[in-house]
Amino acid sequence: MKHALFGAAILALGLASTAPAQAQDSILNVSYDISRELFEALNPAFAAHWKEQTGRDVVIDQSHGGSSRQARAILEGLAADVVTFNQETDVDVLAEGGLVPADWRDKLPNGASPYYSLPAFLVRAGNPKNITDWSDLAREDVAPVFPNPKTSGNGRYTYLAAYAYGLEQNGGDHAKAQEFVKSILSSVPVFDTGGRAATQTFAEREIGDVLVTFEAETGGIAREYADKGFVRVTPSLSLFAAFPAAVVAANAEKKGSTEVATAYLEWLYSPAAQEILAQNDYRVNDAEVAARFAEGFPEVRLVTVDEVFGGWDAVRRDHLADGAILDQVFVNQ
Repeated sequence: MKHALFGAAILALGLASTAPAQAQDSILNVSYDISRELFEALNPAFAAHWKEQTGRDVVIDQSHGGSSRQARAILEGLAADVVTFNQETDVDVLAEGGLVPADWRDKLPNGASPYYSLPAFLVRAGNPKNITDWSDLAREDVAPVFPNPKTSGNGRYTYLAAYAYGLEQNGGDHAKAQEFVKSILSSVPVFDTGGRAATQTFAEREIGDVLVTFEAETGGIAREYADKGFVRVTPSLSLFAAFPAAVVAANAEKKGSTEVATAYLEWLYSPAAQEILAQNDYRVNDAEVAARFAEGFPEVRLVTVDEVFGGWDAVRRDHLADGAILDQVFVNQ
């Protein structure tokens, strides 16, 4: 009996002594399609920060895909702890499904958007088609490449930015703006489901004359394919693209990861994270970091969804609903 008690005591001591070394947190960040390299840079830095703050390790798993498809996957059971999307409507869908708080925009600064970008262009070496603005994308001799606005937040921002430009060029005439956008959509040679696939279509399959994607992505592609000599082009007007982040509260509470999930998103606003974001061509709100990297971000007139379209609820109703404007201009695509 004494031997048994002694063994039990030793086992208990062994468990007690190893428990702190084994302490480890984990979260799943479900993100948009083209954010792989960004979070490959951010996640190790957060893990080091978390270790320093808590003494615990953290494993951050990633899932990437078209933002809207990712939202649907979460509704269908993908156990995301946090989302870092490129489309506010996709977080709203999760809120409507009861997975994210209805007031998610108030949980973090800047409407819960730690960084932002805008639709911009990447053209082939020397810009042989002299593509400088949205009007060039409607020319018959220009083939633009961007993902399907029905499946990709990236593509949706492109659609909305082109529509905003069409409205301004036509004195607010929606009918003319729709014809303008229709002419651009009709020239797209292939609609991929997400931004990364569109990049491959343009850069590797060498299809199209101009890739339309987030400004941050144009920088990464230009570096990755430096031998191809791609040229970044900033249009005269573009659409402010927030990158909303939220804790998927229902999943995090069930998993017990609310603390680390919340800390992860709050850390994205820190100077250290903002610097990594700026290095990856995302525009940031930290004034000191933004000033240090200002040379890499051309001036551009940005309009917002609220200003042009009356907010995201109006966009969903007027443009994205079945049979709405996007379906009408997307006909036969």
